[in-house]
Amino acid sequence: MRVLAAMSGGVDSAVAAARAVDAGHEVVGVHLALSATPGTLRTGARGCCSKEDAGDARRAADVLGIPFYVWDFADRFKEDVIDDFVAAYAAGETPNPCLRCNEKIKFSALADRAVALGFDAVVTGHYARLEDGVLRRAVDAEKDQSYVLAVLTADQLTRAMFPVGDTPKPQIRAEAAERGLAVASKPDSHDICFIPSGDTRAFLGAKIGIRPGAIVDSDGQRLGEHEGVHGFTIGQRKGLGLPGPAPDGRPRYVTDIDPDSGTVRVGGAEELEVWTVRADRPIWTSGVAPDGPIECVAQVRAHGGTAPAIAEAVDGGLEVRLREPLTGVARGQAVVLYRPDGAGDEVLGSGTISGTGRARVAETAGSVPDTAR
Repeated sequence: MRVLAAMSGGVDSAVAAARAVDAGHEVVGVHLALSATPGTLRTGARGCCSKEDAGDARRAADVLGIPFYVWDFADRFKEDVIDDFVAAYAAGETPNPCLRCNEKIKFSALADRAVALGFDAVVTGHYARLEDGVLRRAVDAEKDQSYVLAVLTADQLTRAMFPVGDTPKPQIRAEAAERGLAVASKPDSHDICFIPSGDTRAFLGAKIGIRPGAIVDSDGQRLGEHEGVHGFTIGQRKGLGLPGPAPDGRPRYVTDIDPDSGTVRVGGAEELEVWTVRADRPIWTSGVAPDGPIECVAQVRAHGGTAPAIAEAVDGGLEVRLREPLTGVARGQAVVLYRPDGAGDEVLGSGTISGTGRARVAETAGSVPDTAR
């Protein structure tokens, strides 16, 4: 096969490319330039997609003896990832930019160009397993990235390869060192690559501006003011701008965000529990929606936030009834459905969360109640 290796400049993508070479594929390396001014992206131990990373990717390609190119996707990245991120927060949602980048950039824009140039697949260093069109969790549970890949369609999965998903991260680093790859000890990237300071609230404030609103308690009592709903997410405890905890001494959490009125509601931890989740834009990795309710495990964050559930495709959307409550579930996040399997939990599908409900629904039937926020 002729494959394109997306090389971020990190150890995982370098080893993924190396394994593709070992498998006998004709491999070409490519680094994605995602900023018109890459110097503004963070460099060093906590960087991603910077000039430094492009140089590391090129040196890894040289070691592997494969051709290497830098492709400019800055405009597409701004439109599909950065602008989407800002708009979602302005709407009181909590988006995952890595998930959107996979959906719109790596396995859409990049994959489409690769196919147009005669490549058969795109190779990345994501920690997930893909066999015969079935996407599974990685062997390394702590590094598993199947959650942010669950937005890929069946067609996109046919053009994807994840060579490192069957190996724990420490072994990947050891393998990189044995291969003479300088990135073997390079720290993992953290945070959001297009926010140089790491200060998400400040970044959003500069993009959105001041949109003042009220902070109220569970009874609607006004407690204070804020400068914009983009500074909050469901489950947030710190940085609320309130003088102290609730009168009973318990901490306050963000329990609801109304972008239309600009109201942020806070309450106790028990108010964060949800039993039902409604999602839009469902994607089924098999390409076909299930005929009826399915038993599964639902995950609502990239790391953690799982519960056994019953999910069902309803009216073009997705409804999930949890057998155990989850907390900190926000609109804009993805809910990903897994089928437990000893060979590696299988990704069944995903959807973008549009609402949640605190009322527990019967496990056998019934849809998410209209009271879902």
